[in-house]
Amino acid sequence: MTKESIILGIDPGTNILGFGVIRVDEKGPHYVTMGVFDLRKIKDPYEKLANINAGVEELIAEHGPTDLAVESPFMGKNAQVVLKLGRAQGAAVIAAIKAGMKVHEYAPSRAKIAICGNGLASKEQVAMMVEKTLKVKLDPKYLDATDALAIALCHYYQENSPLAAKGGGTNNWKKFLADNPDRIK
Repeated sequence: MTKESIILGIDPGTNILGFGVIRVDEKGPHYVTMGVFDLRKIKDPYEKLANINAGVEELIAEHGPTDLAVESPFMGKNAQVVLKLGRAQGAAVIAAIKAGMKVHEYAPSRAKIAICGNGLASKEQVAMMVEKTLKVKLDPKYLDATDALAIALCHYYQENSPLAAKGGGTNNWKKFLADNPDRIK
């Protein structure tokens, strides 16, 4: 990731879609904005997808992000829910691809580990840690948006990991040590 960048995080949903934008500079991540697309009044599922796509296109035009960090759908009790989340995710991803952005997908548990150190953290715990990290007071009624900020922060942490920066992946210590002999004492 470049020294200065803007990351758009998306917590996909076909009823409520959360978004969060952070700006990254040499001092780290900074809060830009967050919010939700409330799609509950739209009955046609395909109209919801068109609204998601158009909304994400507007966010991209307004904030000029270079990267999209999107939460991957997770398997719950109902396969239909996963299908709907995947469609919402796809509508957002298409907007990013059309804008020439890089797209990165993270599992919900991975973001929770990155933010809270616990893959089973509650939405409230995630929101509290996002507030502390970004030094901003966030409205608790927007937990989908704070999840989107967490996804954006997860991407920031992933891209700024010494292992990821060297292309070794998060579990390749041997490659990291070979690439960084000056860090061995």
